[in-house]
Amino acid sequence: MQPNREAKGAVPRALAILLTVVALLAAAAPAPGFAQASGQVRVKILKAGLLVGGGAGSGVLSYRGRNYPFRVSGVSFGITAGATIGRLDGWASGLREVGDFAGTYSSVGGGFALVGGVNGVHLRNEKGVTIVLQGPKAGMEVAANLSAITISMK
Repeated sequence: MQPNREAKGAVPRALAILLTVVALLAAAAPAPGFAQASGQVRVKILKAGLLVGGGAGSGVLSYRGRNYPFRVSGVSFGITAGATIGRLDGWASGLREVGDFAGTYSSVGGGFALVGGVNGVHLRNEKGVTIVLQGPKAGMEVAANLSAITISMK
């Protein structure tokens, strides 16, 4: 009985096709510089206002094993009264590179603090980066407003 020569050739051919497909998929994978990643964000901010509020602070973005200091400033329009200081922690997502973090972010929200409270904010910039922060704040403030926040790298 003679072995089937076509069956013997099918195994190496299938293996060659499989290896070619794997190589093409590996070559098509995005380079690490282009893949989106998340970064941890820590911010300290002082905010005060009466009708129109303003705030300023600084923070650190921890992204891909490095720390990047930044400045934050902002203006809020709407019902704002009081002054608070807060420390916020959270995450920035949608980063393709660290430069995407800088920019103007917008937020619609409100809050209340009397001596101590909890603050939370969800921000998005023109490059598609989203920052979600929360943390304690101290002082006295009532706010229902639209905010524009600018982040610049130090």
